[in-house]
Amino acid sequence: MKNFVTIDELLCKGCGLCVAACPKKIMILNREKLNPKGYNPSMVSEPEICIGCAMCATMCPESAIVVEREV
Repeated sequence: MKNFVTIDELLCKGCGLCVAACPKKIMILNREKLNPKGYNPSMVSEPEICIGCAMCATMCPESAIVVEREV
């Protein structure tokens, strides 16, 4: 099973709530990139480890994260 996390970098404000919520600790803030609003967007560091729990999407106040599960 493979899971897909899509992050809308234009909506992400780099608050880090998704980073704190991820049980696998694979959500990180991309310190090498800024979005047009000047925020460091979040990203998945190791997508193959994602369990598809969607805690990151649940915690995101901007609804910038979508988690899809492949079965």
